[in-house]
Amino acid sequence: AANGFVVLPKRWIVERTIGWLNRCRRLAKDWENLNRKALAFLRLASIRLMVRRLCQTA
Repeated sequence: AANGFVVLPKRWIVERTIGWLNRCRRLAKDWENLNRKALAFLRLASIRLMVRRLCQTA
């Protein structure tokens, strides 16, 4: 066991991605009663993020 603060190597990537996905209002709260539905909306939000990044003009 480590003493004090320990930086986890890839945690910031996960935290950043969750932050991006929480911008989608439907994903901000867990409204879905089926896991399939929640997963579908998560995939849609991810696709939306990817498409926006691919279509940005530099």
